[in-house]
Amino acid sequence: MPRISFTSNLKRHLACPTTEVAGATVADALARVFADNPRLRSYLLDDQGHLRKHVVIYVNQQPVRDRVLLSDPVRGSDELFVFQALTGG
Repeated sequence: MPRISFTSNLKRHLACPTTEVAGATVADALARVFADNPRLRSYLLDDQGHLRKHVVIYVNQQPVRDRVLLSDPVRGSDELFVFQALTGG
């Protein structure tokens, strides 16, 4: 099963441990994570379900291409990494 990990910044605000999830696309994988942690959805997706501008998801070191539908495919051994951009000085 694909494995999904989150930055420590997100973990400070929400319980989002690294987990293995079933799914054929990034959207499928996130839907399973959101089922266990619905509050995480608003941190990552906007009100239309699109990836927020300050969030990047990588599948095996490659950023997702479809930031709207999150239709990038995932396979059994893939690793997804969810990053949230930080600002400040």
